[in-house]
Amino acid sequence: MRKRFTLLTILGSFAVAIVFAAVAFSRTATPAPATSGYHVIKTIPVGGEGGWDYVYVDSDARRVYVSRGTHTMVLDADTYAVVGDIPDTQGVHGIAIASDLGRGFTSNGRSNDVTIFDLKTLKAIGNVKTDANPDAILYEPVSKRVFTFNGRGKNTTAINAADGTVAGTIPLNGKPEFAAADGKGTIYVNNEDTSDLYHLDAQGLKELHHWPLAPCKSPSGLAIDAANRRLFSVCDEKVMAVVNGDTGKVVATPTICEGPDAAGFDPATGYAFASCGDGNLTVIHEDSPDKFTVIENVPTKRSARTMGLDLKTHNIFLPAADFDPPAPGERRGKMKAGSFVIVVVGK
Repeated sequence: MRKRFTLLTILGSFAVAIVFAAVAFSRTATPAPATSGYHVIKTIPVGGEGGWDYVYVDSDARRVYVSRGTHTMVLDADTYAVVGDIPDTQGVHGIAIASDLGRGFTSNGRSNDVTIFDLKTLKAIGNVKTDANPDAILYEPVSKRVFTFNGRGKNTTAINAADGTVAGTIPLNGKPEFAAADGKGTIYVNNEDTSDLYHLDAQGLKELHHWPLAPCKSPSGLAIDAANRRLFSVCDEKVMAVVNGDTGKVVATPTICEGPDAAGFDPATGYAFASCGDGNLTVIHEDSPDKFTVIENVPTKRSARTMGLDLKTHNIFLPAADFDPPAPGERRGKMKAGSFVIVVVGK
């Protein structure tokens, strides 16, 4: 039967079109909030000897792993109590977790190896040799491999997570820093020396691309919005470079705090974060995949330059300590005994 078009039909169709357009727009653009609501909710006195580097939050198992120079501390993400310790991780930088395999991994920069440990008992299972000074470490779930990013080796070592065998290496032509996985079998890593972002095939163990991050200089921390294929590199001179993970194009350069070392992204809230040694946490809202608004700089504590993001509670864990004034020729003074804390930022 032939359909008769009346004025009411036309107006109804127009209204439906408007609704669909509004829904489509809401999926790609969200207005930036006035404030994030983030603030320091707790400062946990931990103390103990040793500096720190990376923090890793296992949101599902409710554990926070904190590197401490010669060992790795484990805290409860909800009670903040110290619940375990992984000893003899010499020069430990980072922690990676393979929940599906029941294994954890630490990158030990001083001993040039990886400690494999059992997630239930926190007991060491074995060690795997890497190239010189493994720094960042990442578990890539598609290939089921752990990758260490070796500072002095200027490459990445790929380790089969199930049995600890070395699968191979990929040259990176400079000092790698933080890395991020896209969940589809590829990895991104910042190159501090060349100010490039490298894109790697985790299974094929080869470089797919490397892209300049200009105006970013000396990128360190890296986070990813896997759904929208956006990478967040934090850099010197108070710059965050937001990169299209498919084309390598820098799509935004929001201003961040001074002295950044880590980045994070929370897909549930659309917030990107940069943690800085100047004692601030920059909170940035992803309004759309190519538009980002700096919401605020949340005061934390000087030296709180690395962070771990809890995707369940949306809290952020930042290690920090107090230091004596530097002696002549020193970049930083000696860490004051017993001053090590974890600053928890939340809502």
